Amino acid sequence: MKKVRLVVFLLVLISLISIAATSTGFGADKVTLTIGSWRVDDVESIGKVLAAFTQKYPNIQIKFNPTNPPDYNAVLRTQLTGGSGPDLMYLRSFKISADLFKDGFIAPLTDMTALKQNYTEGNLSPWTNDKGVIYGLPFMAVSHGIYYNSNLFKKYKINVPTTWQQLIIAAKKLKAAGIIPFANGSKEQWDMNEIVFMNLLPDFIGGRSSRLEYETGKVPFNDAKMVAAFQAIKDIAPYLPAGQEGVSYYDAQQLFLLGKAAMFFGGSWDVAIFEKAAPDFEWGVFATPASVGRKTVVCFHPDCGIGINKTSKFQKEARLFLEWLTTKQAAQILADEIPGFYPLSKTGAALKIKSAHASQFLAISNGKETDLRFDWPVLMDAPQGKTDGYNLTQNAALAVAKGAMTPKQAADFVQDGLEQWYAPTQHFKK
Repeated sequence: MKKVRLVVFLLVLISLISIAATSTGFGADKVTLTIGSWRVDDVESIGKVLAAFTQKYPNIQIKFNPTNPPDYNAVLRTQLTGGSGPDLMYLRSFKISADLFKDGFIAPLTDMTALKQNYTEGNLSPWTNDKGVIYGLPFMAVSHGIYYNSNLFKKYKINVPTTWQQLIIAAKKLKAAGIIPFANGSKEQWDMNEIVFMNLLPDFIGGRSSRLEYETGKVPFNDAKMVAAFQAIKDIAPYLPAGQEGVSYYDAQQLFLLGKAAMFFGGSWDVAIFEKAAPDFEWGVFATPASVGRKTVVCFHPDCGIGINKTSKFQKEARLFLEWLTTKQAAQILADEIPGFYPLSKTGAALKIKSAHASQFLAISNGKETDLRFDWPVLMDAPQGKTDGYNLTQNAALAVAKGAMTPKQAADFVQDGLEQWYAPTQHFKK
């Protein structure tokens, strides 16, 4: 009888151990997931985030497989179409990822309760379709601003500008001293649109409520405020590098890091790059300032979500990873290991960030209104054969920077282009 009880006890014990092992990842078959991304600079940093997950779930390995940023959208769609896409993938906000979901490549996540518990409706919206279906976990946000060389500002007795007029005066003083005021160029055309124009635009048109006036057709895209925004591009054009049309994004980074340029319109995603490339270089960041009489609005953008490939064989494991990303532990590791990218979860807003530079960049939004990049929510959804809002503002900003359009012509160009397809602009047609 005692032997029978012992056998039963051992069988129950083995069963309990087996259940516990399975629930913690031990004793199960090992699984390797792949995650696609455009962040080629984050291999080492994101590796630490993934390692923390694997430490908790030892039988799930995740391989980070980034693609050159300009190629990512096309490469990912080709992979997904051919059935070779990654199990998990970085998702750009709004239009691009929405199309991938509409075309059946991304698994819905609406039933994942941790999403609604840990993210606001506003932070979920860039990865939610018009029927309320959530298809991406909000992963990282970025801030826009202006980097500045602290030593050059001290040398030439320049205070951090708090108005657009002060910024231009500082640029004029630096140029007279033989220093390039702004490092940015337009060899990579997106730079002038995303990094410069989207950066300064909210200061001239206003924040979210003003953006909605354009989107809903209450005001035309060539009103006085939009003309003023393109005038700001004209204002800085004389203070860009000579031959700025041939200056790439990398070139601009180097001009700033080497002290040849005093300022750089940029984003918080460059924090880690600058810290690693020049650890002794003294620099700071300030909010791109508005004109006298207007309030400074910071462009703070929901940059990246993560979705699950609908055809992945490892749906359960992929969802487990996304659920882990909603935790405070994951948010803290992300904020510390990838400085300049800010967790979008509710707990992420209260974190203390290890990098002083990343903290400073985040702090430029304190007490200020923020809004996302102007083109993203609705203006990129042009029908085939029509030019979307992103390309319209990009072409217009480039033309003004090169002197090929006046600010008024640039704003008219955007309005005319949108009138070709964007319904809220139709009543402005002449």
